Amino acid sequence: MTTHEDTLVRLAAVIESRKPANGGNPETSYVARLLTKGPDAFLKKIGEEATEVVMAAKDVDHGADPGKLLYEVADLWFHSMVALAHYGLTPAQVVAELARREGLSGLEEKARRGTQ
Repeated sequence: MTTHEDTLVRLAAVIESRKPANGGNPETSYVARLLTKGPDAFLKKIGEEATEVVMAAKDVDHGADPGKLLYEVADLWFHSMVALAHYGLTPAQVVAELARREGLSGLEEKARRGTQ
């Protein structure tokens, strides 16, 4: 049985394989094209997708299909994964960070970040 974490691992591997340094071709791969253009390209996409998540959530508040929100969050996660790959990070590290925070008060965690 496939878990959702398996999906993230497989997607991260595909993104890694599309890096130009690993043979990804910007002519045939969207990920390779983004990475070839550099951080400004994929960071811009993250900003656009984050805005689309906000707009979709607002639409759901007014009766729109929640599936639209899922679609936009998936786009945001995907582009965030491209950024992670560029910076040598993995979804597993994000999951580990979330696990580290599990059980902590969100207010406590935010206060800790202010003192570090």
